[in-house]
Amino acid sequence: MSTPPDEPARSGNFLRTIIERDLEAGTYAGRRFAGSPGDAAHHAAGAPDPARIRTRFPPEPNGYLHIGHAKSIWLNFSLAAEYGGICHLRFDDTNPEKEEQEYVDAIVEMVHWLGYDWVQGGARHLYFASDYFGFMYRAAEALTEAGLAYVDEQSAEAMRASRGDFGTPGTDSPFRGRPAAESLARLREMRAGLHADGAMVLRAKIDMASPNLNLRDPAIYRIKRATHHNTGDTWCIYPMYTFAHPIEDALERITHSICTLEFEDQRPFYDWVLEHLADLGLLARPLPKQYEFARLNLTTIVTSKRKLRQLVEEGVVDGWDDPRMPTLVGLRRRGYTPDSLKLLAERSGVSKAGGWIDYSVLDIALRDDLDPKAPRAMAVLEPLKLELTNWDAEVGAGRLLPCSAPRLQSRPEAGQREFTLGPQVWIERDDFAENPPKGYHRLSPPRTDAAGNALPGSRVRLKYGYVIECTGFSRDGAGRITAVQAVLVPDTRSGTPGADRVKTKGVLTWVAAHDGLPAELRLYERLFTEDQPDGGERDFRDCLNPASRRVLQGFVEPSLAGVAGDQKFQFERHGYFVADRVDHAPGRAVFNRITALKDSWAKQP
Repeated sequence: MSTPPDEPARSGNFLRTIIERDLEAGTYAGRRFAGSPGDAAHHAAGAPDPARIRTRFPPEPNGYLHIGHAKSIWLNFSLAAEYGGICHLRFDDTNPEKEEQEYVDAIVEMVHWLGYDWVQGGARHLYFASDYFGFMYRAAEALTEAGLAYVDEQSAEAMRASRGDFGTPGTDSPFRGRPAAESLARLREMRAGLHADGAMVLRAKIDMASPNLNLRDPAIYRIKRATHHNTGDTWCIYPMYTFAHPIEDALERITHSICTLEFEDQRPFYDWVLEHLADLGLLARPLPKQYEFARLNLTTIVTSKRKLRQLVEEGVVDGWDDPRMPTLVGLRRRGYTPDSLKLLAERSGVSKAGGWIDYSVLDIALRDDLDPKAPRAMAVLEPLKLELTNWDAEVGAGRLLPCSAPRLQSRPEAGQREFTLGPQVWIERDDFAENPPKGYHRLSPPRTDAAGNALPGSRVRLKYGYVIECTGFSRDGAGRITAVQAVLVPDTRSGTPGADRVKTKGVLTWVAAHDGLPAELRLYERLFTEDQPDGGERDFRDCLNPASRRVLQGFVEPSLAGVAGDQKFQFERHGYFVADRVDHAPGRAVFNRITALKDSWAKQP
């Protein structure tokens, strides 16, 4: 298993404490592993397990992974690597109606993108729960023969009513006391397709008065005629997730089954299944143990697969990889890096306590990751022409001045980027104000103040170029400002002796008009205006941010002419940008803003 070299720094959490305790006690030291998943007899014939621990990331292939999954991936793979173990990638594909190969492929791609693999010692630990359907059915028969499960023929409504609630114990099904042989015969009829969908289910026989509703004879098999993406039409009955999951863990010899807190109430049933199947000789001891941690809750997003699908199908976003989506494919296209997601996971902590993490923490992690390694460049997002009217007199007609700047200030070995300054450049439209407010330190024209005093035009420095002084501006017929005029201040060229003798409070980034690269610049904000858009009774779509995407036509410096999609940069003054992995191409420059240089998010009124 390969592990990225830049893994976030180690920090303590309760799962590490549990693992270290188990290693010290030798809890799993004696177990055997036959090289592939299997039952007790299969592993008994195997060698001692070379992995000190085994964890797993077990997504259901019914949608695209989102940012919450990134934390689970990071946690399971990094813990396995840290303690000399192996992490399996397993698809929990027990629900044939919602699962597709498209999602399997997308999940594999995203786990690889995050930097993880499941191959160790030449063995590939990628598994499908559906490959264990044969054993699961065998386990169901064993429980039924032992009187630990029964076939219930009540309607779904009757079963629901007899289950009770938190204040009322459940009542026994009239089929609960039927002989084991009769239930086994019925189960085999279910398997043979002799009954209609929903006509009966196999239930575990536990305790209808249990204070934990999950132990009130939960269903473990149901009839469902549906084509499965992996097994086709081989089966017309399928195991319930809560029955299948512990079996999958045991067959794969998982030691620490790590999941989020919503599965905490299911842990007693997890243990019930494993203990009884081990007692019946089907599963090898020592058995897996389940541990729960608080999921990652990030503000201003939704992670419900149903709601994300709504956004896609209703055209609110442009697809699963829309850069505003919290899916991993969307975050990748937006420009977030694997290391920034892992840094977020580490900083959010691993504990039993829930809570919300502000989205800004992700942006901080992104900046911390990219600041030392993202090359710098200049860009103009909303262009306004600046005309240097004394260029010919000061520099020479037709002459261009070479300029250079470091790709990375902190790493001289990264080299320089080269560009030229000419008589016309593009500046940001808000870098000029006809009537500047107090404290404005950019370009403004000569004017008369309220007391009648004549004020000269302001002076600023063109970064890597000259100090300039504003002399005027031009309008079109509609009154819109179309150009600004300025003059070069002699002997102030950056990098020349005495260039700093003229002090200015403002420094402007720019792109030369003669060789600036036209670019489409997509500015993304948060998709929702509320911290918890799907909280309470409201429709989450009522919280959509109408300004979540803005597309501008601007210019970037010519050094970016040959960049490929997915390359990331810091555009000076503007933030971190990425060349769009889908639309950026030769002859069409498209850059997405990942995040600004500092948090400027403000909720919409």
